[in-house]
Amino acid sequence: MTGELRCPRCGRRQALGVALHCPSCRAPLRYRRPLPSVRPGDLRGRGLWRYAPLLPDVPPLSLGEGGTPLVPSCRLGPELGVDLRFKYEGGNPTGSFKDRGAAVMVACLRALGARALADDSSGNAGAALAAYCAQAGLRARLYVPASASGPKLRQIEAYGAELVRVPGPRPEAARAVLAACREDPRLVYASHNVSPFFVEGLKTVAYELVEDLGAVPEHVVVPVGGGGLSLGIVAGFQNLRDLGWVERLPQVHAVQPAACAPLVQAHEEGLGEPVPVEPGETAAEGARIPNPERGGEVLRALAEVGGSAVAVGEGEILEARKRLARDEGLYVEPTAALAAAALPLLLARGRVRPGEAIVVLLTGTGLKAG
Repeated sequence: MTGELRCPRCGRRQALGVALHCPSCRAPLRYRRPLPSVRPGDLRGRGLWRYAPLLPDVPPLSLGEGGTPLVPSCRLGPELGVDLRFKYEGGNPTGSFKDRGAAVMVACLRALGARALADDSSGNAGAALAAYCAQAGLRARLYVPASASGPKLRQIEAYGAELVRVPGPRPEAARAVLAACREDPRLVYASHNVSPFFVEGLKTVAYELVEDLGAVPEHVVVPVGGGGLSLGIVAGFQNLRDLGWVERLPQVHAVQPAACAPLVQAHEEGLGEPVPVEPGETAAEGARIPNPERGGEVLRALAEVGGSAVAVGEGEILEARKRLARDEGLYVEPTAALAAAALPLLLARGRVRPGEAIVVLLTGTGLKAG
């Protein structure tokens, strides 16, 4: 496996390994290797590993992730007067976009010698990690909020992972997994919110959008919790620009629930880093992250592409979920409905204009919801 780990904040470089944070400034690390000289006609196969030349050079690990549907809107788009498509990530093997990141992260950590992985998750990332660890023959231990969705927890257990239910809000699960990894050095913290390899898999959303559309949309609207998906999408489009495949980048808009919107608050106040918030209750449990570690990176990425961050209320989230099912035939979990719920607000604010091409990320299937 070639490449290096680099700090996006202070620029420090270090050799590949399982480290997550820069030893100098504690910022989350990013994976870097030179972009190869590759054209679209050089790609082979389908799904995530079709983009192997642009991914870390490790033996692929795959359950058939990627290649998800891009569905034209039947009613919502025409009603709003925009050219709207939905990228349905619920079509991935475990039912969410997290499979993209987990496939690459587990493949990389296996190549680096890890044999037991741990993470904290409200459900989707835990299911993805458990599934790919099962395929790779690695042990998995997941720390989850005791209140997490029942279907998600049953899915994690079905893959044979050890499930640790942690009382209290999501940050308690994060504290528990960190303590466990300190106590057992054989247990590698495979954080989907921080891992430099997880983001690499998420870049493939951008690659697929360009291939499927044959162009760059004006806007991509993304539900955000930890922010890895929005960060990966921006970085993916930037890679395609640097390769000469595209000439411009889309505006990327991050959407959070009003009950827990640290990135939106920072964006509106012009801050470079999110201020931790006290999270309220929200149906969008996957976005209930009060202090996203990559928050500063996400804010910089949004600024680079002229994007924005907006918050939507619980009623708007649930109404969008209902409309996606009844008007578009797309059954999604509440977190996935965040981006669709934000469309009227983005139009009202002039961030999106009538007639423009918009892709909304639907991040997980409704079968995940309790």
